[in-house]
Amino acid sequence: MNEDLRKRTKRFSITIIDLVEKLNLSIPQKVISYQLVKSGTSVGANFRAARRARSDKEFVSKLNIVLEEVDESCFWLEIIQEKKWINVDSELKEANELTAIIVTILKKMNDKQNDKN
Repeated sequence: MNEDLRKRTKRFSITIIDLVEKLNLSIPQKVISYQLVKSGTSVGANFRAARRARSDKEFVSKLNIVLEEVDESCFWLEIIQEKKWINVDSELKEANELTAIIVTILKKMNDKQNDKN
């Protein structure tokens, strides 16, 4: 699962770059593109960092960053969708699925930490 999710988050980052390259370069699209590339590529990079965490506490902390970044990506994708600049249905679906997966992992980790106490 961990390796599959590593590949999936990296693929998501690349997909976001590919999507942004298709946008026109109006001023609003430049700004949104910049924000989306930052958050979208951060998903894969921060998940990679989370996998190398030295403790469960560090893992949870880094995974929360992944959650923030994928949620921010959802926001920018929703803006693009509502503006009808380009079809982002598949990217938004993937972002929402990644969000659900990360939330599930975080809940399991919280349960695990609560069981220790």
